[in-house]
Amino acid sequence: MCAVSAGGRVMDTFGRVDSVVASAGIVENYSAFDYPFDRIKRLYDINVHGAFFTAREAARNMIPQGGGSIVLVGSMSANIVNIPQPQTPYNAAKLPWLHAHQALRAPSSPTTRSSTKTWESLTPMGRMGEPEDLAGAIVFLASDASRFMTGSEVRVDGGYCII
Repeated sequence: MCAVSAGGRVMDTFGRVDSVVASAGIVENYSAFDYPFDRIKRLYDINVHGAFFTAREAARNMIPQGGGSIVLVGSMSANIVNIPQPQTPYNAAKLPWLHAHQALRAPSSPTTRSSTKTWESLTPMGRMGEPEDLAGAIVFLASDASRFMTGSEVRVDGGYCII
């Protein structure tokens, strides 16, 4: 049953949604090089899209009623590489929930000129990033200068994340 129909069914039966737990997930162990496309798509549809739509539909019903609780069950695989099992797509599919729980709490609105101005004011460099701002980091990461780096995060954000 998809999240939309499940949410509607709960509302029809109980008249409200007080809590929801999004914990569905699958894992299959294929080498990243051999993982079949249809299997990766299925994994993302369940692990990422399923959890997102469950949380979204619950929130649509919770906000008008004054709130509720949404629990997103992730995995340690979002933070570490599980070894020895080959599960690169699974690990990657668990990572979005580290950030999504914060993003879902924040008021969302379409990007407008006023939200861009707000973002610029919250960025120490005082402006939005441009594609050219990524050039130096990309050249560095693609060159031998970074040959001893693996799995590192390089933020090119004008200082936004330090605030």
